[in-house]
Amino acid sequence: MTTLGGREPATGEPHLDFPGPSTPYIDYQCLDVLFSLQRPLSDAPAEPTFYILGQVKELLFKLLYGELCAVRGLLDGDDVAQAVWTLRRTRRVIELLTSTWDVLGTLAPTEFNAFREHLGQASGFQSYMYRMLEYVLGNKNASMARPHRRVPHVHEEVQEALQAPSVYDAALHLLARRGADIPEAVLARDLAEPYVPHVAVERAWADLYRAGPGDDMFELAEALISVAEGFGRWRALHLLTVERIIGNKAGTGGTAGVDWLRRASEHRFFPELWSARSLL
Repeated sequence: MTTLGGREPATGEPHLDFPGPSTPYIDYQCLDVLFSLQRPLSDAPAEPTFYILGQVKELLFKLLYGELCAVRGLLDGDDVAQAVWTLRRTRRVIELLTSTWDVLGTLAPTEFNAFREHLGQASGFQSYMYRMLEYVLGNKNASMARPHRRVPHVHEEVQEALQAPSVYDAALHLLARRGADIPEAVLARDLAEPYVPHVAVERAWADLYRAGPGDDMFELAEALISVAEGFGRWRALHLLTVERIIGNKAGTGGTAGVDWLRRASEHRFFPELWSARSLL
């Protein structure tokens, strides 16, 4: 006897036999391909931890970039409720991303040094997906696209992200459509240039906060600042983890190591959302 659709009645037991040479889960998740992509360059016992966590971070960068592009589109379409919902999920993904440093922080300096030379000039700042993530969040710096110019398809994607509006741009345009006095110099700025905070934008966010909870724009402001805070935590823990493992040595890829990361950790996405709090 079969149920509607030709399926056997549920017995509570998992299916253990499948037609074909594979199983649905292996095929759905492309596990054979996924597990073939780990290629450490040394025999150091700790390198697989560093290597695989690096790939996990890249996948989470991709997920975050896609979610934030979706948020940008939702704000453009005035769907604030769905944008807020997606931003809340995004914050959870950022927390997962940040937790990767808790694992990497278990590497002793000697364990990292056992394979560090195999990295050569490879460095995390060369991650093009992370660069696109920074761009969609609004940290526009054209010079940081240069490492990708020799890989045409990657360079094209990075340049598109550089020149596209950020989530914050979309939020400011929405704020203007809701009646806030956002200067034209902000709304019509060169999107590939670094964002310059403006006192009028700061006042607009402060006015929104003074109106209090109950407004969807208030919910949006809090969802945005939650994402910005999450990235602040990511950067702070990145700095601490690197300092714990390599001290003040130069980083790979020519960076100044912890000094570079310390400067980066001072950056805040959505700057007027932070500074507006001083006006309240």
